[in-house]
Amino acid sequence: MPTPGSIVRCRERDWVLLPGSDDDRILLRPLTGRSDEVVAISRVLSEVLAYDLPTERVSEAQFPLPTAAEVQDAQATRLLWQAARMALRDGATPLRSLGRISIRPRLYQFVPLLMALRLQPVRMLIADDVGVGKTIEALLIARELWDRGEIRRLAVLCPPYLCDQWQQELQQKFHLDAVVIRPGTIAQLERQTPAGRDMYEHFPVQVISIDWVKTARNRARFLLFCPELVIVDEAHGVAPAAETAGQLRHELVRELAAQADRHLILLTATPHSGAPTTFRALIGLIDPAFAEWDVSNLNDAQRARLARHFVQRTRADIEQGWADGLPGFPQRELRDEHYSLTPAYYNLFRDVYTFCNGLVRSGDGLREPQRRVRYWAALSLLRCVMSSPAAAVMALRKRATRLYADDDEPLDDALWQGIVFETETAEPDDEPPTAVIEQAEITFNESEQRRLAALAARAEQIARQGQDAKLHGVIDLTRRLIDDGYAPIIWCRYVATADYVAQALRQQLTDCHVTLVTGRMGEEERRAVIAAAPLDRPRVLVATDCISEGINLHERYNAAIHYDLPWNPNRLEQREGRVDRYGQQAPTVVTVRYYGLNNEVDGVVIDVLLRKAREIRRALGAHVPVPSESVVEALTQALFLRRSPNAQQLTLDLEAPATQDFHRRWDEATERERRTRTRFAQHALKLTDVQPILDATDRVLGNPAEVRDFVVTAASRLDLRVRPHPRQPEVLLVEAGPYTPAVVRDALPRQTGPLAISFLSPTPPGAEYVGRNHRLVSTLSSYLFEAALAQSRRSDGTPAVVARVGVIRTTAVNRLTVLLLTRSRYLLTLPAQQRPLLAEEALVSGFVFATGTERHWLPADEALHLLTTAQPAANLSPDEKRELAELVLNDLDKVTRDHPIWQELHRQIEQRATDLRQAYRDVRRVIQEQVRGVTVEPIFPPDLIGLLVLQPTVRSR
Repeated sequence: MPTPGSIVRCRERDWVLLPGSDDDRILLRPLTGRSDEVVAISRVLSEVLAYDLPTERVSEAQFPLPTAAEVQDAQATRLLWQAARMALRDGATPLRSLGRISIRPRLYQFVPLLMALRLQPVRMLIADDVGVGKTIEALLIARELWDRGEIRRLAVLCPPYLCDQWQQELQQKFHLDAVVIRPGTIAQLERQTPAGRDMYEHFPVQVISIDWVKTARNRARFLLFCPELVIVDEAHGVAPAAETAGQLRHELVRELAAQADRHLILLTATPHSGAPTTFRALIGLIDPAFAEWDVSNLNDAQRARLARHFVQRTRADIEQGWADGLPGFPQRELRDEHYSLTPAYYNLFRDVYTFCNGLVRSGDGLREPQRRVRYWAALSLLRCVMSSPAAAVMALRKRATRLYADDDEPLDDALWQGIVFETETAEPDDEPPTAVIEQAEITFNESEQRRLAALAARAEQIARQGQDAKLHGVIDLTRRLIDDGYAPIIWCRYVATADYVAQALRQQLTDCHVTLVTGRMGEEERRAVIAAAPLDRPRVLVATDCISEGINLHERYNAAIHYDLPWNPNRLEQREGRVDRYGQQAPTVVTVRYYGLNNEVDGVVIDVLLRKAREIRRALGAHVPVPSESVVEALTQALFLRRSPNAQQLTLDLEAPATQDFHRRWDEATERERRTRTRFAQHALKLTDVQPILDATDRVLGNPAEVRDFVVTAASRLDLRVRPHPRQPEVLLVEAGPYTPAVVRDALPRQTGPLAISFLSPTPPGAEYVGRNHRLVSTLSSYLFEAALAQSRRSDGTPAVVARVGVIRTTAVNRLTVLLLTRSRYLLTLPAQQRPLLAEEALVSGFVFATGTERHWLPADEALHLLTTAQPAANLSPDEKRELAELVLNDLDKVTRDHPIWQELHRQIEQRATDLRQAYRDVRRVIQEQVRGVTVEPIFPPDLIGLLVLQPTVRSR
């Protein structure tokens, strides 16, 4: 059997024999295909059939030499070399994954990957700041482990509202075909699963709703067939908690972590959640020993050990140490805008407050759980009334509205607390939480019912008569932001408020596209309406917190208005992080706290929560989670528990004991956060450690500028119409022409009008990122490579768009020069790998004809420079081109192992194998990984893809 990496022939086609073939099967890749086009052939069946069908036998073959039949110019040959380079997936680069992803990660995003490669198994907590790109960081690790052959299956566990986002990231950016497992998809996936196999075993890449799989009836089955790598998003929600939901999540992940050889990556921007016990619980999932440590008082050995598994960086850490010449994060401009309640609305608020105050006092003689739920009922009712007249009507008239709850979980105290106070473990719910009154077992007499009905009627009258200064103010604020070039998101707490605001904006801002998104829409509908917002006209999004996580909004919006202030600063950070994040094209994003000057509820929230959160962010450069369990007491005491003897006079106690205790605990959390961010920002890894890795990758696979050059050059020869976007210079518009080959035409989406593309990552709004793995690049490279080997002519009789032989007369050389375009393969062995891996690269070698049979070989950089820059200076007739091509090809046809050309190519490829081996070792030294055992074995002979003959011009004397 030929050596893995060599060329074989089977079924009247040439293939590359891949590593990984065993006694049962042979793995083959088409000679002109990509590494994702692998065919497995039964070894036994092939040998049996070979007696009657010789074409089934796998036999040695050679890459065909070029001929002089299709001689063209330098551009045609250069384009072929570019196509061969763009077709590479298993590139001879230190990191295997970079040839298979469709984004260009920022240098700082490689740090978790380099950390992961030190670990066996990979156990990590990635806690970088909101908007830094933790999803990309985690999937870089997953893709690298996959391409190294260390994993064959992976699962992402996330809240249900994030499943679609994860599926898109896996498929579009990392080319991993993922299925979503949640209640609505189970039946279809079961039908696709072969008999005798389990769904969790069958699908290699899974995105799973953690709230689906955490239950006892689903957990056992998943654990039985759990993949080698599990990524847990929003990992703060798996810390042990009093509520049923958090406890079940924790039990699930704890059982996953109990298998010592399983790779596990936890992602969260809030690992502490305001409490050291939460942090210990999370790091205890990485290593049980960590759960026993005093994280506030680690010794040097403990700190060093934890630092191998934990990375936590602020944007300031990244901007100071990882400036890579690309646009950084946007600047966040914080603004405060305010309004004053009209007399009618203030009187409504005062009367509702008096009613709620009585509700709180009526619980003084009850047990603590009952009394606490009455607090929540009063706060919920008050909050609805101050959100909007529409939400007030919903709360006052429809108190029995049922809230979402998992069928397996009761409506317990912790669940209500999560809904009312927006704790991290609660799924965003934007319906008025009026059922909390029913939960509090409150029975209203006839007089109270009439009182509530009268309050609701007053709320309706305020809306009908236009007495809502809050609404009028936000319309004016939105108009000003749009005039300044911003596209804002208006964040509302309740569906009723969002509907109310969106309707008013549509009536008042008729030239603006207003999009409304609430929790009453399904995931697909939300994404569809957001994607439908036009990019060429003013736009505004009115939304509830149902999309404060999980949907990328920064491509269309760059400002945020908090129409309803969140009652948890963690939620405020999540909202603003939708626009202030990695990939935002605007240099500045605006975030507006919008509140009433005489709205005492807003006053309490700002003074107790949001003002301190802003101060902490300015001082620390990062958000610090609120100890949420104490928020309830702080807000309740500030609003209700210190009252004026005059029942008509509202007094707020901002220095109540609960508020003081809350701020003390928050200060302690801030100090813990400051220490951990200083210690675990991974300052030991530097820009100078990562930049050489990316440079080595670009030399083999091509950088974005080279991808662009390939696409534009190929398009010009395939009747693809490419023109600049009239308003975005970094965007190109592409559409097929009448003579575009059908296979290339099919690579463009079926749409009216041209496709907008960009070679920048992050990508400008409205454009698709085109990297080397984009379907257009992949199709162009495959088509051109196959066309060159087939030496075909187009149907109209014109020469093929690429050629394996090019001949030009040029001033770039003084003697007859030949450039050899080759593709080399290597077998790469890494420590602990069971099988070698295949690595490939496209190389350029060159020599100058000297006296007699002597040849002077050019340095590799000089040969590449000639290929990319040499231009024709004079015409050559077809006969002259053919004569020069035959001169060189006849010589190459005589090449043997003892021939100088063979010997020199052998030496160059051996040197490249040595350089590649050293590059792998350099990377492993950076990550402190074992260096011994890395081998790179070149496969001979290399594929001679093509050649370019450069004849010097005759100089006149």
